[in-house]
Amino acid sequence: MKKTGIAPYVIHSVSEAHRLLGLPKPEHPLVSMVDLSSLRDTCHQLVGSYVYSFYSICIKKDFNGKLKYGQNFYDFDEGIMTFFSPGQVISTDAAEEVALNGWWLLIDPDFIRNYPLAKKIKEYNFFSYAVSEALHLSEKEEVMIAGIMQNIEQEYRSAIDTFSQDVMISHIELLLNYANRFYNRQFITRKNANTDLLVKLEDLLNEYFEKNRSLVFGLPTVQYISEQLNVSPNYLSDVLRTQTGQSTQLHIQNKVLEKAKEILTTTSLSVSEIAYQLGFEYPQSFNKLFKTKMKVSPLVFRNSFN
Repeated sequence: MKKTGIAPYVIHSVSEAHRLLGLPKPEHPLVSMVDLSSLRDTCHQLVGSYVYSFYSICIKKDFNGKLKYGQNFYDFDEGIMTFFSPGQVISTDAAEEVALNGWWLLIDPDFIRNYPLAKKIKEYNFFSYAVSEALHLSEKEEVMIAGIMQNIEQEYRSAIDTFSQDVMISHIELLLNYANRFYNRQFITRKNANTDLLVKLEDLLNEYFEKNRSLVFGLPTVQYISEQLNVSPNYLSDVLRTQTGQSTQLHIQNKVLEKAKEILTTTSLSVSEIAYQLGFEYPQSFNKLFKTKMKVSPLVFRNSFN
């Protein structure tokens, strides 16, 4: 399965993943549960960049290797969970000798297409978190997740009947709901790190406007902010919601309004000039945001201070 070249190798199906890993054909063409210990003899072939055409949910233990996201590698040697949606690029640099344990659940989008989960799964932001933002499980949580994985594996190995898909999807939904809960716990238990992230965010936005980068680059975007902070956009927004109740976009808008009120009350710049200075392409957009948030227009706000 080792591939070379610049472009990542696209794995088009669950069956193709099995074939490339030297595994028997999956019990079901659209879903599979792989015991990671069965990959110990072939994991050294996992080196390279890949794009999955399926959802990937993995709980790993004793992974003596590295996973890459962007330009950075991250070491993992404890029980963690990673979630990847179709189309993401995953890079690995596995060690030659790996004592690999855990479970890997592969789900083709067609397996859940006619179920509510097909829509709901897009609401789980952790499917687009960076590798560095993996879910770290406590011992108790790990036992619970492993139990659900084993239930899915047991159903996967059983003879297929008219209830098989319903039961498996129910277990998958339970797995995702617990993951959501445990991620929320992780945001809380890593409060110090998240507070540091908020401080860096505030400093970054202050610097952005103080150095007039908005004149060149326009309004700061969520993508720009997350890249500067080395976190994924969804992870940043979820951390902010946990800490402040606001998404990154709302945080940026509040900072823009804060700067706007400062300029309106301390300068004689016109509303159009202020809009341009803040990075708005059109003054009307600035007026609309200001009035939506402040319930008055910029001019009415300015006049209230005169």
